[in-house]
Amino acid sequence: MTPRARTNQLLYQAELLLAVAPGDDEHGEARRMAAEEGALALLELALASLVRELTELTEHAVQSGEDWRHLLLSDDVRLAELERLRSLAERPDSWLARLLARLEALHSSDGVARRSSGAAQGLIAVGGVDDLGAELLECLGEAKREIGDLRQTSEEW
Repeated sequence: MTPRARTNQLLYQAELLLAVAPGDDEHGEARRMAAEEGALALLELALASLVRELTELTEHAVQSGEDWRHLLLSDDVRLAELERLRSLAERPDSWLARLLARLEALHSSDGVARRSSGAAQGLIAVGGVDDLGAELLECLGEAKREIGDLRQTSEEW
């Protein structure tokens, strides 16, 4: 499978996980949280695959076998597509910055998925609690558009 096909597959699988109905039984909340964290993990794999896809022709990336985060966030590899992603990562409101922040939380001991306010009776609901699934779907949609543009730019060169 090519890096491009793998990237597409991972994005599709993440989307499928986010579309799974958690159900309304006693395990529904846990199933939703598992699907959100699973989708986020797949998005991380898709991001790694995208970085590999964009850097597969650069000698540096092939020889070093560097981690996708280093290739994406450092200035070691000067590639227009990576520069575009780096500028997105620096904008706090961008899909990539939000995704990177969620990935950081995913790797923490607390994880990233949270119980919904309705899950625990007797607690006061706090307004503005993030809906992780909706945010990930939004990031996924924006990422797919961006990836299409990056691939078009890459092919033009």
